[in-house]
Amino acid sequence: MMAEKLWQGRFDQPTNKLVEEYSASIHFDSRLYRYDIEGSIAHCRMLAECKIITHDEASLIIENLGEIQREIERGKLQLESSQEDIHMAVEQRLIQKIGEVGGKLHTARSRNDQVCLDMRLYLRDVLCLTRTLLLDVQKTLVLLAEQNLDVIMPGYTHLQHAQPILLAHYLMAYYEMFERDDARMADCYGRTNVLPLGCAALAGTTFPINRELTAQYLGFPKISANSIDTVSDRDYLIEFNAAAAILMSHVSRMAEELILWSTSEFAFIDINDAFCTGSSIMPQKKNPDVPELMRGKSARVFGNLMSLLTLTKALPLAYNRDLQEDKEPVFDTADTVLNTLRLLAKLLPEIQFKRERMVEEARQGFILATDLADYLVHKGVPFRRAHHVVGQIVQTCIQNCKNLEDCTLDELKSFHKAFGPDVFALLDLANAVNQRTSAGGTATSRVEEAVRLARQVLQVKQERLDGKFIKTNGKI
Repeated sequence: MMAEKLWQGRFDQPTNKLVEEYSASIHFDSRLYRYDIEGSIAHCRMLAECKIITHDEASLIIENLGEIQREIERGKLQLESSQEDIHMAVEQRLIQKIGEVGGKLHTARSRNDQVCLDMRLYLRDVLCLTRTLLLDVQKTLVLLAEQNLDVIMPGYTHLQHAQPILLAHYLMAYYEMFERDDARMADCYGRTNVLPLGCAALAGTTFPINRELTAQYLGFPKISANSIDTVSDRDYLIEFNAAAAILMSHVSRMAEELILWSTSEFAFIDINDAFCTGSSIMPQKKNPDVPELMRGKSARVFGNLMSLLTLTKALPLAYNRDLQEDKEPVFDTADTVLNTLRLLAKLLPEIQFKRERMVEEARQGFILATDLADYLVHKGVPFRRAHHVVGQIVQTCIQNCKNLEDCTLDELKSFHKAFGPDVFALLDLANAVNQRTSAGGTATSRVEEAVRLARQVLQVKQERLDGKFIKTNGKI
């Protein structure tokens, strides 16, 4: 590799070794090599079409850029801190291979707009893959909902028994959370999918370039409007991290439920051994480490969002070297989210729901009290009065260690004369669930409708995502 920096002409002294090591980003931005070369090839083709370089020069540059990509992928190109970043490393290797012609590649561009391009190309793939993996998780949730349409469980508020619900309704609640996450990722994709190349350092270029042509080569539907804003804009990265943080908060909430439900106190589920670990000292332990790690990894994604916001909150326009620090939080968030979603899609089908235990627990805690109050309302009693009456009934049951369904008609009538023999039909879990037919409710008919609509939505999304994501051996 060339020892001299490509920008060394202005300087009399070589870069201090400590400065070189401190300022180098190649140890983490080297993962952008494919995007850097893809962008360079498109830029080179545009330069030739605009007659800024010759077609022969462009052919030579493009051929050798392809060779450099293969060298990197085969581990034959050593990347060192003296090369600063992946952009300089590729350009230095190109000049080493074909001489001064390689130096023409950087005509009409700067590392400022070049790195913006690389990150936008990278994030486009991350967003598409995130949406694809979210789709897998959603499909799994819908399938589990279909398989458990007849399972009744207690619904909770304040982690106290509230009302009976279907397990399927509970699962579809997470489907809806992830649906919003997918929408946020899709929105972010639209703002990411803008070509920055051609803005150069901050003011554009004096060369007669064709940015629309470059955008066409790279599949960008539009180009950025202001060169100053373009090279300093990191909104799309912050937006991705914000969407990822919300997504991980949803994963964390689900993980918390799985952890609670797997305890002996709840005993609602059993997680497959392949997704649990044991204790180094307690032989009986089966720990839900995977959900615990998912819950824990949400914290690092939240921290990455705060890092990016703090990084950019007081930067003057346009480019500042601080912005080099944007990549590691983004890479870490992307890796964390993608790996978490992959694992979640594998974990969910391996959960055994303990149906009998859920139903048994749903019969506890006076969970049908609201239904009893609604019964009185249907009989013409104002709701607040009905609420008070049923509260008194519950208090009496607690004092006498009995459940609502244990009360006789005479006992109920002693609290209010509106009670009749038909009240006992309401004190049935399945009936209570299926009475909740309001839109979005837990009645079997409504949940079946939600599952059916979800399947239609997922099919449409699958068709739109197919072919959009460029696979790179399972890695980005």
